[in-house]
This record gives sequence, C-alpha cells and structure tokens, in this order.
Amino acid sequence: MTGLVLKDIRKAYGQVKVLHGIDLEIKEGEFIVFVGPSGCGKSTLLRMIAGLEDITSGEMYIDGQLVNDVPPSKRGIAMVFQSYALYPHMTVYDNMAFGMRIAGESKEEIDRRVRSAAGILQLGPYLDRLPKALSGGQRQRVAIGRAICRDPKVFLFDDPLSNLDAALRVATRIEIAKLNEQMADTTMIYVTHDQVEAMTLADRIVVLSAGKIEQVGPPLELYERPANLFVAGFIGSPAMNIMPSTIIETGAVTRIKLKDGSEVAVDIQTEASEKGKAASFGVRPEDLAIASGDQFLFEGIVSIVEALGEVTLLYVAGPVEEEAVVVKLPGIVDVKKGQTVRFSADKTKLHLFDAAGQTYRR
Repeated sequence: MTGLVLKDIRKAYGQVKVLHGIDLEIKEGEFIVFVGPSGCGKSTLLRMIAGLEDITSGEMYIDGQLVNDVPPSKRGIAMVFQSYALYPHMTVYDNMAFGMRIAGESKEEIDRRVRSAAGILQLGPYLDRLPKALSGGQRQRVAIGRAICRDPKVFLFDDPLSNLDAALRVATRIEIAKLNEQMADTTMIYVTHDQVEAMTLADRIVVLSAGKIEQVGPPLELYERPANLFVAGFIGSPAMNIMPSTIIETGAVTRIKLKDGSEVAVDIQTEASEKGKAASFGVRPEDLAIASGDQFLFEGIVSIVEALGEVTLLYVAGPVEEEAVVVKLPGIVDVKKGQTVRFSADKTKLHLFDAAGQTYRR
C-alpha cells in the first residue's frame, strides 16, 4: 500500500503559472478524483505525479520517498490514458504483457499476471484478438489490464472514459468501481470532468480551479456543504441556483432580502456585524418543491418545461430577472409554460455565501 504527499507543488511554463501551491495528502488505498473546469491544472497535476511533467517547486513523496527527480519508470506508477494507447499490431495478451517483458519478468510471472488481470476485467475470451477487433469499452479495459499487470503502487487515470459513448461509459465506470473493490489496498487517482464519475467512484474529491485547490472532501460533503461559490456552482447538475441578496437580520436564523424585495429565512447563524452586508443566496434545483400552502420561498413564471420522464426541469423567471431559476422535480409534473407557480424549500437546505464567496457555516 502506498500514500502520496504533495507539499506546495507549483508548476510554471516560463512566465505562465499553472499550479499555485498544491498541498494534498492521499492515504493508502484511497480513490481520489480530481475535478475542475478545462485548464484548471488537474491533468497537469496528474502528469507531475506520474513524472511526465517536471515539478517547478515543492516536494512530492510516494510511500515516504521524495520523488521529485525520480524517473517515471522508477515511481511504481501505472497510468491509463483516455486514448487507450494500445499497440495495434499486438494481441490483447501481448499489449498487457509488454511492460513486464521490457522489465525482464519471467514468462511464468508474465502469464500469471496477464491471466489474473484478464479475469478481473472479463477479458479472457479476447486475449488473442487485436485491438481493432474490440469495442471502445473493451480497449479501455485492456489499457486498464496493462496497468494492473505492472503491479503498481499507484494507479493514475486520465479521463479514461471520455472517448466512450454514454452506455459504454456507464458499463466501464462499473468495471472501474469493481476493480477498486478488488484492489482495495491500491491507491487510485482519477481525473474527470464528469460529475457522475466523481460522485460515484471517489472516496474524496479534489476540486481545482485556476491551479488551486478549492475544497477536498467526500462527495456528499462537497455536495451538501460546499466551501465557496465555485464549489457550489461546480458540484451538482443542474448547478445550484445563486441569487444576490442582502442580510437584513442576523442571529440563529438569518433573514435576507432578494433583489426583487422578497425576504427569505435561512437556517444559518450570522453575527450582528454581518447585517447590511451583501451575500449570495443558494438553493439546489432538487431542493425546491411546488408550495402547497401560503408559505413559499418565491414565485415566478415558468418559461421552459423539460419533461425527462424520471424528472421534470422547470426554468422559472423568479427573483433574479437576468437568469432563470432551475427547479428539478421528481417524475412528471402538470405545469405548463407561462404558468405562475410558487416554490418552497426546507430552510436547512438553503445556502448563504459572503461577499468574498465563502460559505457561512451552519
């Protein structure tokens, strides 16, 4: 088992700074997922862990060993790329065995590891086939099998499912989840832009933005208690509704005034000094419901109805004229475009952020 420690890791290409002091400790056997928008530095950080990119400054430890100047082949790491990177002229067996042959492993050990990995990934019937005879999902499983055969200390996955269609993404994601269970002592680091992959696979998610870590924690912690506006808007689909507001009453329950003049009580304590300050009010689309009585959070005119079967999405012109409020309701809902509807929410599910974008903690 192997852990990873990153201390003030920075990366720059000339005058362009890409990573700005990454501090992160990854425990032995953890499944860590890096998420963030394009250009945030998540793939660069993964490649630095692999040794494919130099570290500008800072220290990186794998299994307690400083590895800043250790070449990729000596780090005990296996990487799975989104493009499979299989040798087209080699069979599945030979692709999986190639790294071990280069390392000088015995034929018996190579055969044992290849067949073991093939069994884990259900590739046994395909060992004699060339990559061109496989589906995209099967090719990605071969790439994962090749990594398993190296018996690495750490697995690195660089957006491995991005080239697959929706059905194959689901099937291969399940395979990776099973692999994680079967190799519970192996550390895995996974880069993705897909929130479903992050939420379902990760022990902890690392949210990156502009080369900095915004928050680290278990998936549901990030969903329920985002540290700031960026995480609140990035985690969750559709994204959290954010509305400008002003704090008008502080205490155990904070009252805010929205842009349209309506007032909302939020089950968050604030100090007296916060009164009169600007804030951002947040509520997730799935935490809104159609109000059944006179008590409601806001009302608005429905501009778009998206009936998806299992859920219905409503886009409502509400407290913020510039941007519709999104409401996510279970099942099929009898609401029409142009209808005025009142919506309610459990006040414990509401969020409040200060002028700097940091969350007010409950």
